[in-house]
Amino acid sequence: MSTPDLLAHDGLAGGRPAALRRLLARPELGSLIAAVAVFLVFAVVAEPFLRVSSLGTVLYAASTIGIMAVPVSLLMIGGEFDLSAGVLVTTAALTSSMVSYQFTAVTWVGALVSLATTLAVGGFNGWMLGRTKLPSFIVTLGTFLMLTGANLGVTKAISGTVSTKSIADMRGFASCRWLFASEVNIGGLAIKATVWWWLGLLLVGSWVLLRTRFGNWVFAVGGDADAARAVGVPVARTKTVLYLGVGFGAWVLGQHLLFSFDTVQSGEGVGNELIYIVAAVIGGCLITGGYGSVVGSALGALIFGMVSKGIIYAQWNPDWFKFFLGAMLLLAALLNAYVKRRAERGPR
Repeated sequence: MSTPDLLAHDGLAGGRPAALRRLLARPELGSLIAAVAVFLVFAVVAEPFLRVSSLGTVLYAASTIGIMAVPVSLLMIGGEFDLSAGVLVTTAALTSSMVSYQFTAVTWVGALVSLATTLAVGGFNGWMLGRTKLPSFIVTLGTFLMLTGANLGVTKAISGTVSTKSIADMRGFASCRWLFASEVNIGGLAIKATVWWWLGLLLVGSWVLLRTRFGNWVFAVGGDADAARAVGVPVARTKTVLYLGVGFGAWVLGQHLLFSFDTVQSGEGVGNELIYIVAAVIGGCLITGGYGSVVGSALGALIFGMVSKGIIYAQWNPDWFKFFLGAMLLLAALLNAYVKRRAERGPR
């Protein structure tokens, strides 16, 4: 065999293990395997799970988590948390509803004020984090408590109850509902507007993380903020932008909540921030930051959607749902840590 043949043979022989190592190092690999396994389980045990109408229901459930899982995963890759994300969704819906009802009677004005509010909360979290150097757990826990109290207190002070008034008869309601809460039927498959928002955020988030300088900054500040700062990365600004992304996701989901049901309960959203974090961790994000995948967070949200609806279709006891999520969280965290260690060791 000639020298070129030997080199080609060696390259092919070495290429396969190298490609396999790259595949095994992908942060979303574990969530992909888990998603396939969950799908197969419910496909076998629950006949309604495979119906086209059921797929639409699963996608809708996944999208309401996925819209927030995308910015939350980016934030976690950047090394931070946001415990206020769940109630911020409710704040977005309440602000839009009450501004529209009390001041303008035009729903688009309320929606824009709501966007400014959620971005302000996100900016506040990022600013506080940079100025005080406190852990994001403490900063966003404080924001969580303040928003929880404000949601309830302001709503009761203005409307006299714990829910907002209906805005279904106001100008702009139909167009807002079309943008945030409409439904398209394709061959019997009902696709909610949240699915399109989810896919759009997923594409933008993946592109930003993997194809832009800002994406490199996100990985850098999550891996080692001091080292990133030493080479000129604007650490505080990067993290503030990530918090603004969480604010934008909360606005989108909050508008969907409002324009789907016309009114909003002020106590909603508490606890959902943990579900967003679970989706991100199942998708490959490490608690310590610097590692993860936006696509993985989408798979984590899809797993959530399949499990939450698959349990119903299989007629299982829904009380076990959170037990399953907890088990998935622990397994995903262990798998993610193992994959990262293997990737850091490199070929052997």
